[in-house]
Amino acid sequence: MKRRLFVAMTGALAVALAGCGSGGDSAVPPAGGGATSADLFADAPKAPADAIVPGSTMEKIKQRGKLVVAEALDAPLLSQQNPSNPDEVAGFDADLAKLLAVYILGKPEVEIVPPATETREALLANGTVDVVFNTYTITEERAQQVAFAGPYFESGLAVAVKSDNTDIKGVDDLAGKTVIVGANTPAVTAVPEKVPTANVVPFGTDPQAVTALLQGRGDAYVQDLTLLASNAKANPKLKVVGNPFTTEPYGIGLRHGDDDFKKFVNDWLKKIQDGGQWAAVWENSLGTVVDAEAPEPPAIGSVPGS
Repeated sequence: MKRRLFVAMTGALAVALAGCGSGGDSAVPPAGGGATSADLFADAPKAPADAIVPGSTMEKIKQRGKLVVAEALDAPLLSQQNPSNPDEVAGFDADLAKLLAVYILGKPEVEIVPPATETREALLANGTVDVVFNTYTITEERAQQVAFAGPYFESGLAVAVKSDNTDIKGVDDLAGKTVIVGANTPAVTAVPEKVPTANVVPFGTDPQAVTALLQGRGDAYVQDLTLLASNAKANPKLKVVGNPFTTEPYGIGLRHGDDDFKKFVNDWLKKIQDGGQWAAVWENSLGTVVDAEAPEPPAIGSVPGS
């Protein structure tokens, strides 16, 4: 199935993983994930005709012939542009956006507008984009300016170890271990709360923490899952074990007050969760570096602000 991706370079490139608030300047690997099967899009759910309400955002998107998405181009395993083929953007967020396009249009036609963290609300409010897929954490404060469908994914603090480590399979195995954390990150307090006997050692930056782990100066490194996954993609000597033990809910940003479109997107999200497409996208992206089964998707509307 022939697919075209329209990439609009009409904004500053997004800071990778901006929504989770993690610091660091890890190396960016050259690809966002594995090759996505065309069957995923060919077999994906399509909206029934009566769901495309006249005068609605859905109808405008269908008439336009493409879904306009605020999405990073430099977020490994989430939405990363292939440097050898700029028309190819792959990852968890990128493929979910294509699935939403399929639901509305019957084909994965997506135009990407790379946002900066501070421009996401404005891009929705002025109609530049239809949706935001950008590790956009749902908060009640943000929900006063935008609407959130979902949550569609829960990130949070997770555990990384050296790839040859078979003893640590998650946070519960950190008792009595030396645990590396990023200074001034939630892990500084979350690890002792979860595992009081862990010996917590902070490092100033993410690259320093990764280097310390690989040098054996700690048994594990606790940081936000999406940042750890990026590190593991770049360095095969590192792996992520288990799913997050704290929660940071990501939502799909929509124009504030567009209740019909929010319901429409939530209905689509439930369909791809039930139909297995959500899990397939996870397994093809974040799941390639996380030593765990695909997590259970968060319940839609379960977070204040969603």
